[in-house]
Amino acid sequence: MIFTVDVGNTNIVLGVFDGDRLVLMARVATESQRTEDEYAVTFNELLGLNGITRDGFEGAVISSVVPQLIIPLKNAVKKLFGVKALIVGPGIRTGLNIRLDDPAVLGADLVCGAVGALCRYKAPLIIFDFGTATTISGIDRSGTFLGGSIVPGINVSLRALSSSAAQLRDINTDAGEIMAIGTNTIDCMRSGVILGNASMVDGMIARYRDELGQDASVIATGGLAASIVPHCKTDGIIIDEDLLLDGMLAIYHKNCQG
Repeated sequence: MIFTVDVGNTNIVLGVFDGDRLVLMARVATESQRTEDEYAVTFNELLGLNGITRDGFEGAVISSVVPQLIIPLKNAVKKLFGVKALIVGPGIRTGLNIRLDDPAVLGADLVCGAVGALCRYKAPLIIFDFGTATTISGIDRSGTFLGGSIVPGINVSLRALSSSAAQLRDINTDAGEIMAIGTNTIDCMRSGVILGNASMVDGMIARYRDELGQDASVIATGGLAASIVPHCKTDGIIIDEDLLLDGMLAIYHKNCQG
């Protein structure tokens, strides 16, 4: 089995693969002050709750956008499974052709998402990752990563509203039907944040397709994808919750097989 650790700014997503089959996906809060021992205990408890023992793990891979957590997590994995985790970063084999001004600065999360998408879908591709920030990645017909966009995430926008406007408060983004014209403060905020983001997605898809081709497939991932995509007007957006974990597994195999 392979243990994957995808560290975002808000959550850490854990995955356990038995062969190519994802048998466990779990989320814990990202806490940069936690020690390797605390993370080891948390991971061990999550495995136990799901009936998975520490025996039988042959490897691990870590992708992190929080640099200070890489060493504690690497050590936690070593304590749990006795394996050295592969760290997604410059110098490892990804199979991804990156056409940026400085390819080394491409975030590990974007690398994993792109690799995962290319493993499962035909290019050209537009990838939305709805996390603390919403990122958009463009991959051309040849499979080359061309670049992308960064947009403030849904919760970041909500916190900015709530902290800057005394009469506005946090809202639940997991709402049902939302009308564009709200009739109270909460509904107005839901309209602005949810439908506003959905309209951003529709608009950016149109602009990316102008550059990549009108047949570009659209993949959405991240914890908040399910809150936004149903409100988009663009047909055929694919929600793939496992995209980054699949990409991490593919990268592990490119570097650690044989």
